[in-house]
Amino acid sequence: MEYMLFIIDIIGTVAFAFSGAMTAIRKEMDLLGVVILGMVTAVGGGIIRDMILGIAPPQAFAEPVFALSAVLTSALVFVVFYFRGKRFRQLGDADRAKGYQELSGQRFQQVLMLADTLGLGVFTVVGVRAAFDNHMGMNYFLPVFLGTITGVGGGLLRDMMAGDRPYIFVKHVYASASILGACVCVFFWRRAGEEAAMLTGAGSVVAMRLLAIHYRWNLPKITYDKL
Repeated sequence: MEYMLFIIDIIGTVAFAFSGAMTAIRKEMDLLGVVILGMVTAVGGGIIRDMILGIAPPQAFAEPVFALSAVLTSALVFVVFYFRGKRFRQLGDADRAKGYQELSGQRFQQVLMLADTLGLGVFTVVGVRAAFDNHMGMNYFLPVFLGTITGVGGGLLRDMMAGDRPYIFVKHVYASASILGACVCVFFWRRAGEEAAMLTGAGSVVAMRLLAIHYRWNLPKITYDKL
């Protein structure tokens, strides 16, 4: 079970690091910026969670394998895109423009959303598990809250550092999917066991996010033209 949880943690770390690195590349940051943004996206939510739980130092520092995995993933993404961009610069103007459009267009956004979705599902249930491991499952609110903050915290820090309006407030069903997955995970925790609860919770997050992306679901919001 511990081995499976470690693999789940690594998958979530790599997915979120990829998401952060891609955002940094879109913002034309240098290598250090790409690595830092990728690492913050990957471990930021967990650091916030551990601070709430009173865990010192946070797991990201006590077990640096996750932070190092994020750094390596971000650096690899930078290298791949750097040499791909270098190849584009050797093309003619029309082909170069088409190549850069591929890096920043719809395909870029789809890859970013898929990586974000996978990381969100994994870290939501990891946050729920942290609550139960620290005997904080006396009610449903705290595990759900910790699951949600673990899932969305890194992305929130990423967007703030990148100078974007936080994704969780404006795009598709994001934090809502994390809340749903955390609720599902908590509900099944004592009924079906830890492993089944985590798989079901993460699956719920991913399924809801994919449906929201496909059908363009968004929560209601007020725009100036409606005032």
